[in-house]
Amino acid sequence: MILVDNALRRREENGNPIKVGLVGAGAMAEGLVNLIVNSVPGMTLSAISNRTLEKAGQRYRDAGVESFVETDSLQKIEERVADGKPVITTDHNLLCEADNLDVIVDLTGHVEFGAELAMKSFACGKDLVSLNAELDSALGSVLQHHARKAGVIYTLADGDQPGVEMNLYRYVKGLGVEPLVCGNIKGLQDERRDPTTQEGFAKQWKQNVNMVTSFADGSKVSMEQACVANATGMRVEQRGMLGGDYEGHVDDLCHNGRYDVDRLREMGGVVDYVVKMKPAPGVFVLGTCEDPIHQRYLKLYKMGDGPLYSFYAPYHLCYFEMPSSI
Repeated sequence: MILVDNALRRREENGNPIKVGLVGAGAMAEGLVNLIVNSVPGMTLSAISNRTLEKAGQRYRDAGVESFVETDSLQKIEERVADGKPVITTDHNLLCEADNLDVIVDLTGHVEFGAELAMKSFACGKDLVSLNAELDSALGSVLQHHARKAGVIYTLADGDQPGVEMNLYRYVKGLGVEPLVCGNIKGLQDERRDPTTQEGFAKQWKQNVNMVTSFADGSKVSMEQACVANATGMRVEQRGMLGGDYEGHVDDLCHNGRYDVDRLREMGGVVDYVVKMKPAPGVFVLGTCEDPIHQRYLKLYKMGDGPLYSFYAPYHLCYFEMPSSI
């Protein structure tokens, strides 16, 4: 097991922090920059690229950093990174090209731009950590192919639902339990929501109104679960997944008749989501196990009688969990 906290602490003690180049300065960047700058040893937020320099600069200022410079010079960026001094630029290509940046982080949420950024990162030998589920749902398997061919890492980040689900999926497999459902728990879904209805919520939480609309109207959960399906080989039981509002706890899905184990196995497992179930806004994996010894101990450990067993994470914390992926 890699103990990330110890590994980061050693890099801090050795004066060799992970040097991060961030592309995109939206709502998640506000939190991630503040987190890395003020709370993560062994890692430094070296550079931010954004279409508008003012927003990139504001992310540093929000984190208490005032001594950054603006430049579109590759040499200047590399000099600043070497000196441990932050820099902002409008040209994301320069972050990929800078020899002394270790990893690129994509916080854009744009498909075409994100694909161009990924391919540029790979061409420059840079690992890429992404919160761009929009891109991964469309082109993730293609990008993974190109990353492996280039000998670099391409990954979605922990913290967003696909990353948290995949960690849980691997955990369940490691227990000797066969994952059959990877699920997403939403608090709200209304296909009629639009940027007008979501404007107030977006302003309250300083979020992009179009992004917030995708959270509410069902499009975002479709993209998130497509990422998980592509990563696991799972399918959907029907177009759009089963979905639906369910009161109660996610454990109830093991015995309320929603899923048939034989059908799930026949399909190679499925991705799905539920609305209003507890614990929201978490994720879950339902698995099965036929080993009689394991079944007895799972029952002893209060996991129920089977054949489905419920495993869940009660939250996903987005940018808070990203440094572990980086």
